[in-house]
Amino acid sequence: MILAALLGKLLTKVKMPAILGWLIAGMILGPHAVNLLPQKVLDASWYGVIQILMSVGMGLMLGTELVWSRIKSYGEALMITTLTQSLGTFAAVSAVFAIVFRITGIPMWLGLAFGGIALATAPAPALSITREFHTHGPVTDTLLPMAVLDDVVGVVVFFTVNSFIARQTSSGSIPLYMIPVMIFLPIAIGLIPGFIAGFLLKRISGRAATLTVIMAMVCLTSLLGWLFNTHLMSGIDLNYMLMGVSFSTVFSNMIGEKKLDQLIVWYDPILAVCLLGSIVNLGAPLDYHLILGAGVYTVIYIGARAFGKYFGARFGATVTHMPETVRKYLGLTLLPHSGVSLVFTGIICTTLAAAPELSRVVQGTIAAAAVINEIIAVIVARKGFELAGEIPADAGGSGAAKAERHGTAKG
Repeated sequence: MILAALLGKLLTKVKMPAILGWLIAGMILGPHAVNLLPQKVLDASWYGVIQILMSVGMGLMLGTELVWSRIKSYGEALMITTLTQSLGTFAAVSAVFAIVFRITGIPMWLGLAFGGIALATAPAPALSITREFHTHGPVTDTLLPMAVLDDVVGVVVFFTVNSFIARQTSSGSIPLYMIPVMIFLPIAIGLIPGFIAGFLLKRISGRAATLTVIMAMVCLTSLLGWLFNTHLMSGIDLNYMLMGVSFSTVFSNMIGEKKLDQLIVWYDPILAVCLLGSIVNLGAPLDYHLILGAGVYTVIYIGARAFGKYFGARFGATVTHMPETVRKYLGLTLLPHSGVSLVFTGIICTTLAAAPELSRVVQGTIAAAAVINEIIAVIVARKGFELAGEIPADAGGSGAAKAERHGTAKG
């Protein structure tokens, strides 16, 4: 993580986002390069616990944006735009691959697998950019809550598609009735720690006490999620970040805005560590050799997904009369993808176990796309915020300074 932070700092000197350095560092340190983070470490239970804590801790940044008084003015527009960009991406990628597979002799229904993988957005890269450059404006205000809703839509569509594909290959799959469970159970798990945190935060003051409560409830949320995932719901991987979002949304709506803004300032260094660790973990399993071996399917996938995200977001923002900057540039900030895509790919490949030749098509395409798209997407997302005018001229300051400005701007 120290090496990744240094590489990120180096890239900021050439006007590139630090997250790109973190991602590249993860790839270099991972099992496909110098192997300082070997596969046995990535698979170790203690490493998994660290990633659980970081995922819940990262979800806190999203949850603190879901304050009802702040989002009610564009709630309907947010919902519609989330659906148009998510389902638009699913439709675009599925249709393109159905046509391509029709030509190449591969079953057309496999195109749905690519559409189901493509629609979700990985929130960590965009969140890192908003924090690093202290972005502020309509695009940022729309993106942060949309990242939560996008995950929900992604889970519903993907597992519906996965169940359909399982029926085509006669393999086992998660039954359809479990899809609502996978969405609402993580939210329910975060409610109890959220109410406890809100109750305590209203009665205490001071940095040390506030952070003690927050970290204790992050640990409690992580523990409850781990218990459900490992003992009560084995075989189904509940979303830890969604638990963190639920937990922080509850207490954020229980305490006053002034206290919430101060909490965000104090929490910023912890959030920085969570984001850094999550991005390094995102890059570690990526094989840079796949860039050289990327084929036509990979290029088609990256292009079709970018088309669906950009024009889906633009259409939704236009019909709901959202600000012009949101219409033009929101889609650019939605391109980061790799963490979600690799998880979904693993599930699809398990479903396609009875058809290994189709599994190889999915795995090879998405693995190469994860490497190439993530590097491009981080640069494009940063450019999107810049074009929207949401990166202030003094955005290169320290993390603490930027957190202070963030609190002032929101207040």
